[in-house]
Amino acid sequence: MKKPSFDQAALLVLLAVLCVLPFTVTGYVLYVVNLLMVFVVLALGMHVVIGEAGQFALSHTAFYGIGIYTAGLINATWHPPFVVSIAAGGLLSAVLGYLIGFLALRMRDIYLALATFAFGEAMQWVFLNWQSVTGGSNGMRLQPAELFGLKLTNDLQAYPFVIVLTALMLWLTVALSRSQFGSALRAVRESDVAATAMGINARAMKQAAFAISGAFAGIAGGMYTLFVSFIHPESLGFQTTILVLTMVVVGGIGSVRGAVAGAIAFGIISELLRQALSLQEIIYGAILMGFMMFKPRGLFADRKRRVARAAAPEASHGGVAGAGVAKGGHA
Repeated sequence: MKKPSFDQAALLVLLAVLCVLPFTVTGYVLYVVNLLMVFVVLALGMHVVIGEAGQFALSHTAFYGIGIYTAGLINATWHPPFVVSIAAGGLLSAVLGYLIGFLALRMRDIYLALATFAFGEAMQWVFLNWQSVTGGSNGMRLQPAELFGLKLTNDLQAYPFVIVLTALMLWLTVALSRSQFGSALRAVRESDVAATAMGINARAMKQAAFAISGAFAGIAGGMYTLFVSFIHPESLGFQTTILVLTMVVVGGIGSVRGAVAGAIAFGIISELLRQALSLQEIIYGAILMGFMMFKPRGLFADRKRRVARAAAPEASHGGVAGAGVAKGGHA
């Protein structure tokens, strides 16, 4: 009987913990877990555009904010099932992400980072100054999300829906990573010219990566409205972008498991540092710089390489069949 892999075992343990939590912890802990799941979806979205497609974009928090405000406004105006408002936020963010993807066709590396950073700052200015829509610097009170007449008024009621949505987004990310589309994205990441020579439309792949990443961020924003009753534009600034980027880099660029682990670890750290807001950016920046200098592949990407090296001798002894087994899927 085949033994479960490390990822499968970790997922089973995490699922068991998540199932037990509502019966054993207080409301604050459930709020933190809900927030961690939002961070997981945010990190998965950044993983798609940076880890899979190799496009260094810093506009993720802008799409996150668009998802929050879109879902919140639709819910307050028409009171549809929250699935509709979350989908609308994800769709609008995907469309804007596709348009921002045009930048990736003309820029790369630091120039693309600066251009997407400028878009993120422009969107925060909109959130702060569009008083009639977002409430401006006063923030916006979010109405309880609804599902067929049932209002989600606390963290416990929102918890199962947040978990299910996170699991769905994780499954979609793994499926994308293991598909031919994911392979095409990674080919573009390694070399536009080589990917084009192989018949891959590099332009379309880049724009698709931005659209998918934007959709993930928008859906994460919609998930946030399920358990939070107030949003302020200051929480959608560059600090949040650095936090999510740190999650992906430290976990391992190009690793789904790294994005998930980084999101959970740094989500907890950010909550522990809530009373030291002035130190957060310094701490995140120092951690990010340290990993970029001394461990640029992150924690879990290095584990993947060790597993591959360990499998290589077995493949060489097993001949052609062993070599075929050694070629595992990307996760």
